Amino acid sequence: MEAKELLKELSLEEKAMLTVGKNFWYFESAKDLDGALVTDGPHGIRKQKVIGENMGSGESVEATCFPPACLSASSWDRSALFKEGSAIAEEALSEGVNVVLGPGCNIKRSPLCGRNFEYFSEDPLLAGEMAQSWINGVQSMGVGTSLKHFACNSQERMRFISNSVVDERALNEIYLRQFEIAVKKSQPWTLMCSYNMINGKYSSDNRWLLTDKLRSEWGFEGLVVTDWGAMNDRVEGIKAGLDVEMPGPNRSNVDAVINAVKEGTLAEEDLDKVVLRILELNMKAAKNRKTVSYDRKKHHEIARDIASNSFVLLKNDGLLPLDKSKKYAVIGEFARSPRYQGSGSSFINSNYVDNAYDELAARGFDVEFEPGYLIGNDADCSLVQRAVSLAGKKDAVIAFIGLTEEMESEGFDRTTLSLPEEHDRLIREILKVNSNVIVVLYGGSPMLLPWKDDVSSILLGYLPGDAAGEATADVLSGSVNPSGKLAETFPLSLSDNPSYGNYSTEEKNVLYAESILVGYRYYDYMHKDVLFPFGHGLSYTDFEYGDMDISFDDERKEAKITLSIRNTGPYDGSEVIEVYVEKLDSKIFRSVRELKGFEKVFLKKGEEKKVRISLDRSAFEYYSVPLGRFDIEDGKYRIYSASSSRDLRAFRDITVTGNRNPEVMDWKIGDDFSSLFKGGRLPLIAQRGEISLNTSVSEILENPKARKMFKPLIDAYLTPFEGKTDGMSRMMLSMAMDMPLRAVAVMTGAIRQDELEKLIKSF
Repeated sequence: MEAKELLKELSLEEKAMLTVGKNFWYFESAKDLDGALVTDGPHGIRKQKVIGENMGSGESVEATCFPPACLSASSWDRSALFKEGSAIAEEALSEGVNVVLGPGCNIKRSPLCGRNFEYFSEDPLLAGEMAQSWINGVQSMGVGTSLKHFACNSQERMRFISNSVVDERALNEIYLRQFEIAVKKSQPWTLMCSYNMINGKYSSDNRWLLTDKLRSEWGFEGLVVTDWGAMNDRVEGIKAGLDVEMPGPNRSNVDAVINAVKEGTLAEEDLDKVVLRILELNMKAAKNRKTVSYDRKKHHEIARDIASNSFVLLKNDGLLPLDKSKKYAVIGEFARSPRYQGSGSSFINSNYVDNAYDELAARGFDVEFEPGYLIGNDADCSLVQRAVSLAGKKDAVIAFIGLTEEMESEGFDRTTLSLPEEHDRLIREILKVNSNVIVVLYGGSPMLLPWKDDVSSILLGYLPGDAAGEATADVLSGSVNPSGKLAETFPLSLSDNPSYGNYSTEEKNVLYAESILVGYRYYDYMHKDVLFPFGHGLSYTDFEYGDMDISFDDERKEAKITLSIRNTGPYDGSEVIEVYVEKLDSKIFRSVRELKGFEKVFLKKGEEKKVRISLDRSAFEYYSVPLGRFDIEDGKYRIYSASSSRDLRAFRDITVTGNRNPEVMDWKIGDDFSSLFKGGRLPLIAQRGEISLNTSVSEILENPKARKMFKPLIDAYLTPFEGKTDGMSRMMLSMAMDMPLRAVAVMTGAIRQDELEKLIKSF
């Protein structure tokens, strides 16, 4: 039976039931059609052993932890992301999972975001290309995906109730662009809306976002699902194009839909559109269900291969690759107990995790270990002393340091870019007795490295997945030549970041006052020095870029770039060729140049290849607010081939026919942000108000009367996690204070939402 035929057989109540999840992980069933099973996450399967247990935080099945997006994006390798997606889909099929909740492709607006390890990049083109490759990999196996979090969810602080205030141009050029790329190139089965408001409107009932932009303009054909607990108004959500509220059950909202149709405030035609999409998704899931098994060892090898080819060599004064004739001190507990993934909803119960120290020893390197510090413990001077003593006796030191699990996680944002003080101190003490220091960094986002100029080599492993040890040893030993490139900028200080002062504050209104100047766009525009630029990454070999040839079709606004590249060094290796476009003599406020294309190419030592990279019209467009669409400014454009955003190798100029009289826009960062909005008024929400469904737990606890009234509901959420130290519990507790009452009710099931509304009215 087709979905349209089944729809005709459903009663109003059955249709309303479908708009809310059956439980924490299943969509609702209809007649004999089972609902789809969905589960986290973006770099591996987190399927609960007991479905619905403990608000989604119960023990999960064993699975492969592939490299999280912070590392896999550093590969700049579409094929690697496709391969990871395909492998994750195999594991999903083996567990009966129909839809994997990923990838996350929100823009890395600030390096402080606690969830940056799950996101790809500060650049929308790179983020979009990595996302579509991963999605296509998963869906090639008959498993669905859920592109998230749509949109402007760039911080964890107050993510349930914050209002992202974003000007129209930045919204279209930066914060929606990666979603558009992924939707048009991969058609994910589902898309997950974010918790937050955008310019005063919740994503879950934002018709402009979910229908006008997503479906009408981009041609999205799939299902829109809420993030868990993100449903603001179920009836308005249906009108906006929001299909499924998760988690369920939520009988109160089912009744609200039924009553709205009966009362005429919701057209049954609008409900039918939503229900039809749900039925089509459930049918697609049923059609693709099959029993498969997968080779755990093979998947571990895939994770290892992706990780080792994504590691970023930030600095190398010649100590890498390692020399087997030398004796090395391996220092840092991360060498023995690697930090290989982030905390929160994406945490994988890994099949097996290896470590770098054992791997180096197994490969015949002369290594001796001292922990230097203990993970999660206060500084121990005796550990430092023993580590320094060992360092002074060896030819060189390999020091493993980075960000701890307590410093970054879903649910809260970082407050500093600094490493743990004991990690920095350990490096400083080692340098006093040995100047030959190789630093291996683990962590999900940029860090400050005050000793950068004093150490010999720095290898960034980000969070490498459960093959962390083998992948790290592969790169250190030289069996794999590092080829990763930074997908984000490492700034010199936190205050250098363009969002500084407007990020993760106590304010519900989050002003994106830097507009389009995100990441490298800002640093280039302001001529700021950085620690390491976007796109940076060294190799053990050298690459020589040849001249570029450009064939440009002005009618279609398409450029075909051809350039030669030669491996002139002593090792086989891969190089990412980055293409940036700059508008010369622009009348419009712009960043200096923007990434518009890239290609990763492998060359044997001495080999030369011709590489072809195509640019479509989007490479020359900007979003025109007066026109309400993308436009092209007439004139000369400079196209660069580059090894990073600040390592420009060659360029050619072309002339592009376009609008000769665009609006003159001389706004610059630091000017009145409100001038970018119609009428010069920012779409702000009230910081505080009367008690409502959207009042946060922290606001309730500040009011003695409200605290007494709603304490049982709040306790129902907090009690299962209090006193626990695991990452999931830490996340659930940390985000509790920012949760609105409606989300607490849905997550716990402790009270119906309509009953909660009555309680609020009696307050």
